[in-house]
Amino acid sequence: MAELAGVIPPSTTPFDAAGAIDFGAAAKQIDWLIKQGAAGVAVGGSTGEGHTLDAEETRDLLAAATEAAAGRVPVVAGIICDSTREAVRRGRLVADLNPAALQVTPVHYLFRPSDDDMVEHFRTMAGETGQKIIIYNVVPWTYLSPALLLRIFDEVPQVIGVKQSAGDLKLFADLMMDVKPGKSIFSAVDALMYPSYAMGAHGSIAAILAAAPGASVKLWDLVKAGDHAAALDLHWKLLRTWNALLPHDNLPAATKYAQALQGVPSGLPRQPMAPASAEQKKAIEAALKGLGAI
Repeated sequence: MAELAGVIPPSTTPFDAAGAIDFGAAAKQIDWLIKQGAAGVAVGGSTGEGHTLDAEETRDLLAAATEAAAGRVPVVAGIICDSTREAVRRGRLVADLNPAALQVTPVHYLFRPSDDDMVEHFRTMAGETGQKIIIYNVVPWTYLSPALLLRIFDEVPQVIGVKQSAGDLKLFADLMMDVKPGKSIFSAVDALMYPSYAMGAHGSIAAILAAAPGASVKLWDLVKAGDHAAALDLHWKLLRTWNALLPHDNLPAATKYAQALQGVPSGLPRQPMAPASAEQKKAIEAALKGLGAI
C-alpha cells in the first residue's frame, strides 16, 4: 500500500431522498477524486456525514470505495463514535477490507476523558484492531493538545498521524515543530492550506479538497515545486471557495453542491441536515467559476 501523503480528499456520502446510501454514486465520486489527482481518499469522516452512519453502513461504504479505488490510491476509513468498545467493533468490522488507516475521533459526547484515559482509548483501539490509526482531532470539547498528541505518538506506535482540524494554525505549527520522523501531520485547516504546506505538512484531509480537488492538488504541487507566488495566488481563490462553503453550518451539503456543479452525483445530505441554500449555491458557483473548476 502506498504511503499516506499528499492531498487525500474526504468523500461525501451520497444519500437518496429516503436517506439511503447511493453506493453507485459513491463509487463514481471516488473515481472522479482519483482522476483529479488525489493521492488517497477518506470515507466516513465529517464531510461524509460519518456521524450519521451505523457500523454496517460504514463498512459497506468503505467496501464500495475500496472497489472503486481498485488499488490506485490508499483508502482511509472514518470511525466517529463515543466509546472505545464501539470504535474497536467498527475497526474490526472493516479489517478484511484492508484500509490504509482508521481515522478515529476521540470519544466526544459531553464527558471528556482525561489525558491518561485518552491515551488508553487509542492504545486499546490499536491493540484490538491491529490497524494503523490517524487521530481525527476535530471535536472542540475533546480537542487534543499538541503535547497529548505527541505523547500518544510515543506510547502507541500504531498511531501514525493526526488530522489536525479547526482553524488554529498555531497549534498546527506546534505539532509540525516537534513531531518525530515516522509520524504524519495532515492539515484540515481548510482556510490555510498554503501555509500548512509551506510549514511542511505531510498531507491534507479536508472538506475543501473534496469540493475543489483539482485546484487543491495543484496547490500541493506548486508548494512542492517551490513556486510560492503561484501557490499564493491559488490560495486566495481556494479561500474564496472555502468562504462560500462555510457560513450556514451544513458543510457536507455545501460540498455536495460544489461537486454537483462539477458533474459529480453527490446526492442529498441525510436528515436533519439541510441542503445548500439559494444564497450558498450562488456563492459556491461564483467561487468555483473564479477557481476555473466550472
